[in-house]
Amino acid sequence: MSAATRTIRFTLNGAPATVDIGTHQSLVEVLQQRFDLFGARESCAQGLCGCCTVLVDGKAVSGCLFLAVFADGAQVETVEHLGAGERLDPVQEAFIEAGAFQCGFCTPGFVLMTRQLLDEKPDPSDAEIGHYLSGNLCRCGTYPQIVEAVRLAAKKRKA
Repeated sequence: MSAATRTIRFTLNGAPATVDIGTHQSLVEVLQQRFDLFGARESCAQGLCGCCTVLVDGKAVSGCLFLAVFADGAQVETVEHLGAGERLDPVQEAFIEAGAFQCGFCTPGFVLMTRQLLDEKPDPSDAEIGHYLSGNLCRCGTYPQIVEAVRLAAKKRKA
């Protein structure tokens, strides 16, 4: 192994993972190229749009900026891990029911941010929702439906 590569070990969507990576590679690159996980999508490559959102040790990170080497020893969760088998996570259900997407490109990032928001604030106000999701951009402009989906997800999680 050269100095430009490193072996990392982490938990990916609940399962142990080991992979040799280039030390320059972003987490989203490794997830796509080595694990065929395409829910986190690189769009702006600057950490400004939220499309590449991934949870690392329960906290949302911009996968395009987060170097994969920093995932060594961490728990990484992608949108593909939500739900149980055929059943969707309540946040995913809420996004579908509220029609909180058009093209769907940004949806995985919004879903993961919503999960983190509701873990921290189970009953957020509209202002808190707007503030918390301000780092995620939707080019289709479904923001009213996204806010409705967050409200609905909060209700579903309480039930």
